Amino acid sequence: MTELFLLFLSSIFVHNILLSRFLGCCPFMGVSSKLKTAQGMGAAVVFVIVLASLMTWLTYNYLLVPLHLEYLYTLSFILVIAALVQFVELALKKLNPTLYKSLGIFLPLITTNCAVLGVAVLNMNEGYGLAASLVNALGSSLGFLLAISLMAGIRERIEENEGIPVALQGLPMALITAGLMSIAFMGFTGIIK
Repeated sequence: MTELFLLFLSSIFVHNILLSRFLGCCPFMGVSSKLKTAQGMGAAVVFVIVLASLMTWLTYNYLLVPLHLEYLYTLSFILVIAALVQFVELALKKLNPTLYKSLGIFLPLITTNCAVLGVAVLNMNEGYGLAASLVNALGSSLGFLLAISLMAGIRERIEENEGIPVALQGLPMALITAGLMSIAFMGFTGIIK
């Protein structure tokens, strides 16, 4: 139980999927200009990563390994993730049309979000069991939600600041902020292995 708790904390802070492993940077930069949109995207990614990790773990261990088709894991994981994203898109369109419209093109892009596929592949490469895979997926996706929410909050405050030079406004300042956030999260290294 302690190992799972440490894995959970490690995947949020030490091995943050965005700021340490640099996976999922496209939505991190593209959707983080407004806090509400970033939180919606983060919640959708939490749902997709946890469910995708469950489905990919079952697919790998109960379909690919018994049939000796392990080499097809990338293709099968992509198909599972694409199906899940379509499900999330339909659910959001029906349940929360405002959030669906605000996410726009970035919602279908979860399909190609390398964080989702990256967590599934990390779980497989580390040889995690089902419980550890789900804990790692939940921690990694909550780390994604934490990082994108922090980034959106900072960007909203930066937008209110009129003292920023014109050359640094917009994306350049966002990239500088992301770099500083990554350095700040490196401070957690060594706390948990």
